[in-house]
Amino acid sequence: MTKKNFPLSRVYRLLEPGPVVLVTTARKGKANIMTMSWQTMMEFEPPLVGCVISGRNYSFDALLATKECVLNIPAANLAKQVVGVGNCSGKKVDKFRKFKLTPLPASQVAPPLIAECFANLECRVVDTRMVNKYNFFVLEVVKAWIDPSMKNPRTLHHQGKGVFSVAGGTIKLPSKMK
Repeated sequence: MTKKNFPLSRVYRLLEPGPVVLVTTARKGKANIMTMSWQTMMEFEPPLVGCVISGRNYSFDALLATKECVLNIPAANLAKQVVGVGNCSGKKVDKFRKFKLTPLPASQVAPPLIAECFANLECRVVDTRMVNKYNFFVLEVVKAWIDPSMKNPRTLHHQGKGVFSVAGGTIKLPSKMK
């Protein structure tokens, strides 16, 4: 087998950490949505999620100021909205209206849930020590919601430059984990 050199600038395409999510924030009465694919589980109980949000994003300042957000997990049927949300700024656009997404009130945080997403995780920022250097936030999930009518939703996984894989089938293997 022959291997070839792979550009370091594209390594992220090999290590994509999880499903694309729509992050909602709210500041000064204005809700916003951003597309994010850079998050990772850090702990199980309480559930902690680490995520990278660029300081150039409109949502960065809102999250830093309010320390609250919702991670909304869309299925593949929302792919066009996911890409559209990621290609415009909330400074200039009401993304809920433009992409026909429905805000629902959250129970523990100010930012809204997105009704069309099959799961919603209400979060509070619990650690900002790596924000200045890496734009890395640690979030604690304080409330989780799921739409029981959506059986085996197919999630989107960003591979760069407008390319996504879609999670589909599952396999079950013996495990001693509980």
